[in-house]
Amino acid sequence: MSLYTQLQTAKSEEDVKDAYIKALGLKQYTKGLIDIQTREIWFEAKDTDRNSSYAMFTQLLHYVQVALNKGEPVPPFLAVIDTEKAAIMKSADVLPFLDKKTITWGKSASQFTQEALDEISAYIGTYFVSFRIKTHEDEFISTVKAAIKSGDIIRTQITPDNLKQVFDKWVAMVGREIVGVSEEDYALLFFADIMHDGTVSTHANLPAELMHKNGAPVFSLGGKNFDLGNKEGYRQFWAIYHRPPKSEYRDYLLERRDSLIPYDERSFKGAYYTPLHVVDKAYDKLTETLGANWQKDYIVWDMCCGVGNLEVKHSNPRNLYMSTLDQADIDVMKATKTCVSAQRFQYDYLNDDITEDGKIDYSLSNKVPKGLRDAVAAGKKILVLINPPYAEAGTGLDSGNKEGVASTKMGGHMPDYGYATRELFTQFVARISIEMPTATLAMFSKLKYVNSPNFEQFREIWNAQYLGGFVVHSKAFEGLKGDFPIGFLIWKTDQKTAIKTPLLELSADVLNKHAQNIGAKSFYNVPKSLLLSAWFKRPRSNKIDALPLKNAISPTTSTKDVRGDKWADGAIGGMICGKNDLQHASQQTALLSSGYCSAGGYFVTADNLGKTAVLFTVRKIVKQTWLNDRDQFLQPTEPLTDEFKTDCLLWMLFNGSN
Repeated sequence: MSLYTQLQTAKSEEDVKDAYIKALGLKQYTKGLIDIQTREIWFEAKDTDRNSSYAMFTQLLHYVQVALNKGEPVPPFLAVIDTEKAAIMKSADVLPFLDKKTITWGKSASQFTQEALDEISAYIGTYFVSFRIKTHEDEFISTVKAAIKSGDIIRTQITPDNLKQVFDKWVAMVGREIVGVSEEDYALLFFADIMHDGTVSTHANLPAELMHKNGAPVFSLGGKNFDLGNKEGYRQFWAIYHRPPKSEYRDYLLERRDSLIPYDERSFKGAYYTPLHVVDKAYDKLTETLGANWQKDYIVWDMCCGVGNLEVKHSNPRNLYMSTLDQADIDVMKATKTCVSAQRFQYDYLNDDITEDGKIDYSLSNKVPKGLRDAVAAGKKILVLINPPYAEAGTGLDSGNKEGVASTKMGGHMPDYGYATRELFTQFVARISIEMPTATLAMFSKLKYVNSPNFEQFREIWNAQYLGGFVVHSKAFEGLKGDFPIGFLIWKTDQKTAIKTPLLELSADVLNKHAQNIGAKSFYNVPKSLLLSAWFKRPRSNKIDALPLKNAISPTTSTKDVRGDKWADGAIGGMICGKNDLQHASQQTALLSSGYCSAGGYFVTADNLGKTAVLFTVRKIVKQTWLNDRDQFLQPTEPLTDEFKTDCLLWMLFNGSN
């Protein structure tokens, strides 16, 4: 149980003391007038948060003054604690003030005068470090333990492990106090702040800059200056954390800007950092597939390079062209001196240089370097090496977040691609096939385009020969939700020939989240007619009203495109049978007493009951893993025995999902 959780159940001051003693691991201590007393630190405790830290320090300093007057020893540190907050300061910072003996103390420590409170508050404000226990519990505990061990208040280092936590706390304490700045710019201002020692920045030419005006911090971004509305949170934040980060962390932290971008924006921009141990495996696979000299033989274009971590392993940067949607990414690469010899430029690949009739005209933006234009025009050996965005303009629970995601110029010129038009990564593939019709493509992506029924039209148009690749657990990529395979597949594309290379099956190495090889797996492109979802005809509806359900007991409240509102002849219930892969099977398989209100449902009759039982059982009994997540259910290849069908019927009837 966390310290904060224990404090919320505290019923007395003793409970508060005990919670802090346990959390801090205090061994030799006494309780008395000074609530908790050790050789290194004295604590003043309260069982509510109604008292300010200043008031509690005033009470504690009364005891310090008494000890000084008696010639008794005073500990190196003083702390105040309650159910919501805590603070610590060095005794040495306040002793010169107490030596003046100008304070008018009250009759007792708890009965301090207003004059004493005002005088002490004016002096100690810049010396103590405050912590909000709900959000900074770990920092408080580590600071106190480090102080006891080292004899000094050591601020918390900013490292790759705590970057996201520190950023979230910076937003709460500092970012929201910056007047006039948008939330999407918080990450840039955060890096400007932490990469500064108060006098000079660690990196030149960062997208944002920290300056000082009349002793107060001022942020500069895009030619505009932004002031802090309230500076107290800024002071408290930098009393807790040390800046700048250690030199060995700095460039890496800047490269991890992706992890600080809001999830929906990351999905759209493809801002998912490809871990370097996965990049190593990708380069090994490229060497195995394209030959030892591929870095010399191929011009490489990564048109969604982010901050360039897919290219940092490349040994011939003069062959590299790196473009990205965000100018800030280019600025970060320049500041961290990433791929200095490469051509790095801002470019919106799905919108820039696309004409009204869907052709490519580089003169529209004049952003693409001449060397790359010449290589494309000459049909040189080009390797497109990308980890593109995974966002889609889908339907269902997440559709509100993704509305309009795929509304790009490229998406408007893909009428023959069907459902694949909705996916940003396939829009990249579609433009590549127009612009560089014989390019070699090495792409990190989901596997939808390989085996999803919705991508059948895409596979009919796109012509490519599979050369090799691997799949890796999505957990290797920080910030991706879910458990599924990410493929790194290498293709030799050829949109010029009329001879189609059929994609029936491909085999890929399997890597776990640590990028360790754990086997191999085959993926199949199966016609829709062979999928389990197409195993039997669904009964036609009649004219008798039915109650459309959204789950086992709740009628739908939707009024748009409602299904299941009419019965079928001989129907005894309704079946939810959603998408045909394992990813959706566990949540989209259920037997209902009436019709299902949305797509993917049908009525159960005596004619289809047997197949329904088989379908239900197979979809529910096969356990989903990250590796089989996109596998498709197929129809039986031979007649099923009566025993098997009966077993399925019994299993379905006694299952909890009906």
